[in-house]
Amino acid sequence: MNKGIYVALISIGMAQFLKIPIHFFKTKKWDKGLFFQTGGMPSSHSAGVSSLTTFIALKRGLPTIDFALSLIFGLIVMYDAQGIRRQTGELTLKVNDLGELVDKINTDKNIAFKEQQPKKLKEMLGHQPQEVFGGALLGVCIGFLGHLCTKKKKTIIRR
Repeated sequence: MNKGIYVALISIGMAQFLKIPIHFFKTKKWDKGLFFQTGGMPSSHSAGVSSLTTFIALKRGLPTIDFALSLIFGLIVMYDAQGIRRQTGELTLKVNDLGELVDKINTDKNIAFKEQQPKKLKEMLGHQPQEVFGGALLGVCIGFLGHLCTKKKKTIIRR
């Protein structure tokens, strides 16, 4: 498999793993389920694309089409992670609050009504800018380490 893919996947996995201790330091509660959830610090989206972009830059060089593609698509992913997806998460907070308000209003009326309770929408979808930055910083570090680990050693022949 392509070494760049390994570097990006390791970076994504590391970002997902780090969400657990970071959450613990903030809340004093362990939540192992965060490994499989979106949102939070650091952004695994940012970590993945920035590690791949860093790896490509170091492996192939800045003037290559590989680097250009990775950089542009990475910037789009990071913008989306903290822009559109964040707004969706904030809208979800409002919808969940509205559902609780409707439940409170309905309890005051004496009407026979059987309603199936939908699942509460996931509120943590996107990222704050600092979470995107944290993921990008983690990704650059892992991309650099990935490049160092996959770098071919030059052998010097002495006579």
